[in-house]
Amino acid sequence: MARLAYTLTGPIGAQARLGLVVLQADEIIEQDFRRLFPTGDVAVYVTRIPSGADLTPETLAAMATALPEAARLFPPSVAFDVVGYACTSGATVIGPARVAALVQGAVRATAVTEPLSAAVAAFRGLGVRRIGLISPYVAEVSVALRAELAAAGLEVVAFASFQEKVEARVARIAPSSIRDAAVAIGEQQAVEAIFLSCTNLRALGVIDAIERELGKPVIGSNQALAWQMARLADVGPLDRAYGRLMAHR
Repeated sequence: MARLAYTLTGPIGAQARLGLVVLQADEIIEQDFRRLFPTGDVAVYVTRIPSGADLTPETLAAMATALPEAARLFPPSVAFDVVGYACTSGATVIGPARVAALVQGAVRATAVTEPLSAAVAAFRGLGVRRIGLISPYVAEVSVALRAELAAAGLEVVAFASFQEKVEARVARIAPSSIRDAAVAIGEQQAVEAIFLSCTNLRALGVIDAIERELGKPVIGSNQALAWQMARLADVGPLDRAYGRLMAHR
């Protein structure tokens, strides 16, 4: 049988190659990233990391062991501009510096980030310090997140949580419930901006509406992670329909 002739081209993703380490239980962030990066010029590769059905400090900490192996499942031929570990609470428990070290030890990546660091960078970029926090997490996880935000110089002046530990239920919290919660705490005068924390929360589609109602910035985990990865990879602009952050470079 004759062998067909062919030519080779470069990798897909003329602008950038992004990697996303997604929790096994997460149903939302991949869908959000398709909306945030609709062009083929940005290639988004996804790998999954084992995660518990329940979101607890123990299941979050356990991901540190699995993170390098999950990262090794990216195509080995791809050199990534940025890899994102897609878990706000996991980054809180494991720590951003350790997340970066674990990923970069397993895959070729110029930069590594996660939603916690991305959200902090977003608030700093917008000149915001006093925030309202909406969390789906159980108390122990929310307390740890608030401590990390405080250590980064962000004061949580208003807080509310759905207190749901079952990941499948977190992914099914209605966007209208997220919007109502955000507006309720965002109306407080002390709140300068809102953080909708969790990559498995259906927050992206209501960010713009909440901003219009409150007149204040709203940051979601998936939105912030995409924004930070785009900045690190020098990709832009992103769609401004998903909050005022997208216009900020």
